[in-house]
Amino acid sequence: MARRYDPERRQRIIDAAIRVVGAKGLAGLSHRSAAAEADVPLGSTTYHFATLDELMVAALRQANEGFAKAVATSGGLDDPRTDLAAALAALTGEWLAGDRTGVELEYELYLAALRRPALRPVAAEWAADLAELLSRRTDPVTARALVALMDGICLQVLLTDTPYDEAYAREVLARVIGPPD
Repeated sequence: MARRYDPERRQRIIDAAIRVVGAKGLAGLSHRSAAAEADVPLGSTTYHFATLDELMVAALRQANEGFAKAVATSGGLDDPRTDLAAALAALTGEWLAGDRTGVELEYELYLAALRRPALRPVAAEWAADLAELLSRRTDPVTARALVALMDGICLQVLLTDTPYDEAYAREVLARVIGPPD
């Protein structure tokens, strides 16, 4: 039997892995569960991703794109006339108000880096990229503090199942940013 040309198979496997983690948590992800969800042979998952860590890295990288896209499309972060704290608070609120499963998945994969060293560089990329973007508006130390604060706020919302308080986020972000020059 001839091999079927399927250029989208790798992407379908990544999408399937994300759905598996969304439905069953990280513990439910395996080559077998991703193959079943993607409706591909098990050999396809191991061909594209030799290890489960490789599949998780691809899934985390794709999950990270969600917030990165929100940041990129916001536009206001580069404009010095924009209130940075208000823009970040609104952006965080938009992200948390979106697909809850996607947000939870991103953090589940992000936190998996604690036990899976292969995920750490990808998790660090997200924070570094956002801090670099914010460094255009503030100094690098403040930018890193803002990323950490936004992470903490998001985790609190997710873990306590409390509604996101944009006014609170704006206020604490403004405190970290400090008074205008």
